[in-house]
Amino acid sequence: MYQRLLDHLGLPAWSEPQPPLDELVSTILSQNTNDRNRDQAFHSLRARFPTWEAVRDADPAAVIEAVRIAGLANQKGPRIQAVLRQITAERGELDLAFLKDWPPEEAHAWLTRFKGVGPKTAAIVLVFSLGMPAFPVDTHVHRVSGRLGLRPPAMNAEQSHPHLAGLFRPETYGPAHLNLIRLGREICHARKPDCPHCPLTDLCDDYQQRQQG
Repeated sequence: MYQRLLDHLGLPAWSEPQPPLDELVSTILSQNTNDRNRDQAFHSLRARFPTWEAVRDADPAAVIEAVRIAGLANQKGPRIQAVLRQITAERGELDLAFLKDWPPEEAHAWLTRFKGVGPKTAAIVLVFSLGMPAFPVDTHVHRVSGRLGLRPPAMNAEQSHPHLAGLFRPETYGPAHLNLIRLGREICHARKPDCPHCPLTDLCDDYQQRQQG
């Protein structure tokens, strides 16, 4: 499946890695919104506040206004500030580069202690910012992996992170994650999958079951 997606969609490219703290904030902003709104909210936040310390210490209403386009701003703004305060209290500074020296499992566990930072957010920071093995599972990946039969039908998204990580080689985590997302966005839609244009129909449990039924 991994090779088929590479052949069909190509090797996905992602932008230059962001510092891990930037990636963490960006991923919190991405929750329940699209990439465009996430990016606009992130740039708005950075344009209004020159440093993460300034975001941490700002009037909550100003942070909420800066990230409003991302949706759920009344939750995301205070959540980001709370995370920044907690990092400062524990580390004495706003810098997550130290996680590079930690085992991936410990780094993942450390990040998921923060309210609002779940397995997907932590995994994105690890794989795309810190270059550490982790397999993020978002809505698209969870849906597509279920249809393909890569995970048990009843397995939830949180359980799917270690399960899917066990199926792929660590060096393929980033490309596999991105191509599964693209497959979900462009072909394997939630309501009406475009199976005629899918390169994986002969390997897809859901498609084979529907053909037989």
